[in-house]
Amino acid sequence: MPAMTMTEKILARHADKASVEPGDNIWVDTDILMTHDVCGPGTIGVFKHHFGNGAKVWDREKVVIIPDHYIFTEDKMANRNVDTLRQFVKEQNLPYYYDVGTDKYKGVCHIALPEEGHTRPGEVLFGTDSHTCTAGAFGEFATGIGNTDAGFVLGTGKLWLKVPPTMRFVFHGDLPPYLMAKDLILAVIGDIGCDGATYKAMEFDGDGVFALNIEERMTLCNMVIEAGGKNGVIAPDQVTLDYVNARNKSKKPYQVVNSDAGAKFCFEKVYDVSKLEPVIAKPHSPDNKATVSEVKGTKLDRAYIGSCTGGKMTDFRAAARILNGHSVKIDTFIVPATSEIAKGLKLESINGQTLEQIFLAAGAKIGEPSCAACLGGPSDTFGRLNTPISCISTTNRNFPGRMGHKEAKVFLASPLTVAASALAGTIADPRDCLQ
Repeated sequence: MPAMTMTEKILARHADKASVEPGDNIWVDTDILMTHDVCGPGTIGVFKHHFGNGAKVWDREKVVIIPDHYIFTEDKMANRNVDTLRQFVKEQNLPYYYDVGTDKYKGVCHIALPEEGHTRPGEVLFGTDSHTCTAGAFGEFATGIGNTDAGFVLGTGKLWLKVPPTMRFVFHGDLPPYLMAKDLILAVIGDIGCDGATYKAMEFDGDGVFALNIEERMTLCNMVIEAGGKNGVIAPDQVTLDYVNARNKSKKPYQVVNSDAGAKFCFEKVYDVSKLEPVIAKPHSPDNKATVSEVKGTKLDRAYIGSCTGGKMTDFRAAARILNGHSVKIDTFIVPATSEIAKGLKLESINGQTLEQIFLAAGAKIGEPSCAACLGGPSDTFGRLNTPISCISTTNRNFPGRMGHKEAKVFLASPLTVAASALAGTIADPRDCLQ
């Protein structure tokens, strides 16, 4: 049997084949299908059109629906989307629906999925959101698909796809205290470009990767789509297994997969993390890379810390390190990704002050757990850019209009850099705050 990469081995098992290689077209069995309030109604429409209004989904235990994008709004069209989800869940008697306005509400789907135990090594996860690739941090094949494909999966549990070749990115060394996973992935995207990994798997390896906690690994995999990647993946280790086993409420068994010795990678790049500087992506593309020192002093109007990329507990711990005991000079928005993280802000403390208290004392505004301004949203969305201002953000995209106003300028950076910049009112280097 030929040596295979992690991605190839997972897809081969789910296609019931001994082996596959890049370029093969295969039918793949699905372990989890996730959809949300933006794409869910379209997916449901496709399903009903092709399988019939009375059809049942292929496996109700494998469908996860998480409203998270346009939910805390008075916009009637957005509210209608959530109503469509509720009706479908009722019709299908789906057990995994995390409805807004209830005690089951979670928040951002990509963080809610692992929190609720829906991400497991060796599995295949499809979601109607491009950042579904976040779950590759758990050693599974996870990728975003469109409404048409998702509607087909709802009815059959299968999807026809092409096996991607795998690129390998190796990070060695000890991560300095002023760097985070966001700096690492922005460095990669800046090096290979937004089309550098088009329809390829991006595998992350090296002692620098395995020294990261699981949330930071999620950040690495989250942004592979910004390089055009099909999926991101990291081999499971004990850190992964401890997290998964603690969250696997269904107790569903899983099988750990690793790349074979001798597996072929179409591209390899090695980084020494100890030699990297804080990185920023300038408007209007995630690959418009600069070191923070190169753009230090650039005037800003707003700072934003949140989203699936930058709204996790690790992100807020980092920001609190910078903001503790200081006051922001520009409007600063804090948006926890999930309700669990929102609770964590109230419970976790530094020197007797909770993270929430630190943020409020610094003059920041805290929003409800959700995607909020990351995808713009209706005009009453918390943190949305309704004027053409400059914003530094922990989100994952800075295309024109991504966070609202099409003429706004969005700089992407780590929570450390965003927090340092919020204190300065200009782009600032976190190294100056951590001395």
